Amino acid sequence: MIVYEYPFNERIRTLLRLEDLYEKFSFFLHQEHALQHHVALSTIFEMLEVAGRADLKSDLLQELERQKQTLLGYKSNPNVQIEALNAILAELDRTSAALMAAQGKTGQNVRDNEWLMSIRGRTIIPGGACEFDLPSYYAWQQRSPQQRFDDIANWFAPLTPLFDALNLVLRLLRDSGSTVKLIATAGSYQQMLQGKQYQMLRLTLDATLGAIPEISANKYMLWVRFTSQGGDMKPKSFEDDVPFDLTLCNF
Repeated sequence: MIVYEYPFNERIRTLLRLEDLYEKFSFFLHQEHALQHHVALSTIFEMLEVAGRADLKSDLLQELERQKQTLLGYKSNPNVQIEALNAILAELDRTSAALMAAQGKTGQNVRDNEWLMSIRGRTIIPGGACEFDLPSYYAWQQRSPQQRFDDIANWFAPLTPLFDALNLVLRLLRDSGSTVKLIATAGSYQQMLQGKQYQMLRLTLDATLGAIPEISANKYMLWVRFTSQGGDMKPKSFEDDVPFDLTLCNF
């Protein structure tokens, strides 16, 4: 099964982009080759570009607090599993406290490092990080995999509270929706949303169908058009019926 996600607003779009970058960073950080560590470091620079919004930290803190207050309201409900509720409340408190304790602008420690900024300036140029452009960086790449790992992990460490908060918010958002089974007749599906605000939709379908969803949505209407790829990779309309699961998520 393949899960496709579609954000309804710019805030969720930013969080999903940062989550995607974090997954790439984590993968390449835990590899051993110097070229893989180069990708991990370059991904930190991309994170700083996306997370450059000054209000991202405050947005996450407000959302964590809002989720906490919402969940506290369930404490009096006799049908709630109190241990599970207390566990998520404790996680919200820990994540909020760590994010609040993070000082300065996101990634300021990287921006204050002239050596890292010189690398960042070269990596935006195609082929700009060659050994003759950055001999000191080339020398660093010759260090042991563990040394490079430790350096990159230390440079990323101040960003950890932000990404912990981001991952928690997205996890709560994904868990907020209820899933329904639908069929796109002749590869097309429309649904009126009647002005109701959603944050994100999740669409799950069988990978063996070869169908690819193109999603368009706003607060009034959702439209999914399925396509397929031929040998030339160009999309073409998918004419068969497509069964899929749809989850509309909203805090």
